[in-house]
Amino acid sequence: MTIELGMERDIDQWMNLVEKVKDSFPGLETREALNEHKNTVLDFMGRASAICAKEQGKIVGTLLFSKECNELCFLAVDTEYRRQHIAEKMVSFMMTKMDSNKDITVMTHPDGVPEGVAARAFYKRMGFVEGELSEEFGSPVQQFVLPGKK
Repeated sequence: MTIELGMERDIDQWMNLVEKVKDSFPGLETREALNEHKNTVLDFMGRASAICAKEQGKIVGTLLFSKECNELCFLAVDTEYRRQHIAEKMVSFMMTKMDSNKDITVMTHPDGVPEGVAARAFYKRMGFVEGELSEEFGSPVQQFVLPGKK
């Protein structure tokens, strides 16, 4: 298993994984939305803000992050490769690229949404704490915050 920055050459495999997990993410319901997400991923790749996990050359995990906002923007692991600490390894790699003195934030499903149970438990294990409730892509979300070392 390797954790590395995603490159433009990875985009087709990256989007194959997104296609497999899209039902867990609001805002990826249509072909147009997926094409927009692909353009977003390419933009993040161009800014060295895309991380992928590869098993024998196959992308099995993806993560997008914003250094400017100290935010984890998108995290997904192929269902066949879950429970192997892949998300933890990608988040740890991401943290080496972030300002550790500032809070790191991520938006996920609020409590009570079945699709968010695993993500919420994961973020809590990583040290994130529950924050504000809001809405994205017409769906309720909750911010989780990893406090900086201030």
